[in-house]
Amino acid sequence: MMRRWLVNGLLLAVLWLFVRGVPVSPPVRLVEEGLIGLGVGLPVAYGLRRFYGEQVTERTLRVAPAAALYVATFLKELLVANLAVARIVLSPSLPIRPDVVAVPLRVRSDAAITTIANSITLTPGTLTMDYDAETNTLYVHSIDLEDAADLLDTIRTWEDYALAIFDEDLKPGDPVPEREGATDGGRPVGDDTTDGESADSRATDGGATPDDSHDAADGGETDG
Repeated sequence: MMRRWLVNGLLLAVLWLFVRGVPVSPPVRLVEEGLIGLGVGLPVAYGLRRFYGEQVTERTLRVAPAAALYVATFLKELLVANLAVARIVLSPSLPIRPDVVAVPLRVRSDAAITTIANSITLTPGTLTMDYDAETNTLYVHSIDLEDAADLLDTIRTWEDYALAIFDEDLKPGDPVPEREGATDGGRPVGDDTTDGESADSRATDGGATPDDSHDAADGGETDG
């Protein structure tokens, strides 16, 4: 069976091509950059071989399709987001609706949460601002939040693949577990409303009103 460091070296070479943005045509350029990627990726993978098993495990082969789909969907969203942000930059008069969305997660491991958070930040137009460990919620800023459901659908797709890649307890397609204090998924944080009385009415509860205070002061002056 092929040694795992060789597989990782090949994956690093493919990643090199994506980072460099090498076009498919002409093929000579693709081959040249591919050789450079192998020259960089294989030594790095070999040097780090002790951090993982020597052989490609059954789990690696099992999660490979999910990992490939994750990368494919991320690259698709990367392209779409780049075009959307470029449109905003080239047309500054366009109305935009920046907002922050609370996104409760299904993944629980640090690696899975970090992967999704970084994917959001690497996508132009969105930024992972904060993470609430108690409610397992990401707070995501969007430069133009036309529909929170669309943003949530993209993150849920990545999360489905991450559930399989990182061997999470939940399975792709499972709903978000109900947690005490969690925010509704996909709802802009700025849309939260306060239940009950207004802030002005709460400020006077349990204390004297301005008129009561005035009367008390008059009473104090007449006594004695």
